[in-house]
Amino acid sequence: MTLPTGYPRRVISVVVPVRDEERTVEPLYDELARALEPRGERWEVVVVDDGSRDGTPEALVRLHAATTNVKVVRLRRNAGKAAALDAGFREVEGDVVVTIDGDLQDDPAEIPKLLARLDEGYDLVSGWKTRRHDPFTRRVLSRIFNSVTGRIAGLRLHDMNCGLKAFRVEVAREVDLYGELHRFLPVLAHDLGFRVTELPVHHRAREHGRSRYGMERYLRGFFDLLTVSFMSRYRHRPLHLFGGLGLLLGSIGTAILVYLTVVKLTGEPIGRRPLLLLGVLLVVVGIQFLSLGLVSELVTSQHRERLRATGDRSARLVDEILR
Repeated sequence: MTLPTGYPRRVISVVVPVRDEERTVEPLYDELARALEPRGERWEVVVVDDGSRDGTPEALVRLHAATTNVKVVRLRRNAGKAAALDAGFREVEGDVVVTIDGDLQDDPAEIPKLLARLDEGYDLVSGWKTRRHDPFTRRVLSRIFNSVTGRIAGLRLHDMNCGLKAFRVEVAREVDLYGELHRFLPVLAHDLGFRVTELPVHHRAREHGRSRYGMERYLRGFFDLLTVSFMSRYRHRPLHLFGGLGLLLGSIGTAILVYLTVVKLTGEPIGRRPLLLLGVLLVVVGIQFLSLGLVSELVTSQHRERLRATGDRSARLVDEILR
């Protein structure tokens, strides 16, 4: 659908992380063109090759040579989806960023719907695969994972890790992705004050290649969830967490020792009471938590300066950029 006269002309940047997707990169571009060309807006595609070992690099070179709006970022080795997305975010020139997986399971025809929802005032619109074409076990585990994540993180979405998302470029600039935090992009954006919502999207069965996600990703996801929860609440004030725990444990230990002191003054022996060891242990652990909180405050204060001086991991992994 062509935009009406007076509609703000923006640039749409589509970021596509790929790994061993030789057979899908060109069909995906064709589908993106069919979805975005009728809008009359300028658009670009930033494809990030996350250390492919098949013919994907050669396919990307051919695609880059045959088009005028494709950038190719190649990482020297497989660094993970979060690092690939972060590298792609650094190269976008658009006002709006769309992420989509390169395996053709996400339908590019859904992108205009996401953009329309973005125009309603939201900063990030995440896709929701209402009818997933994935194995039953994976669907069940994903539903449990999304439910637990929503309760802990405070953002209720049905499909936290959908690869199809649309968001304003400010989100890409401000969210810090590393490790495997890409699946928590909506949570990280929400924590920064951006308006987040979701929209049902069409999901297709995989026709080429195979999924590289196994059962172990849910265990890693649990640890990442702890990381996100800590970052969202205590990233800039770690002493509030560790200091609070330290004061709680130390107070309980002190109360136990005060009680035992009173007992000792009444003439009863306390040397062999397990409660004495517990009281001393709680006081010592409480002091350790307080010390850890103070050290964390020092680390936090230097974190940004260190990033500016050395750059982050994904930036150092970039091997080649075809513009």
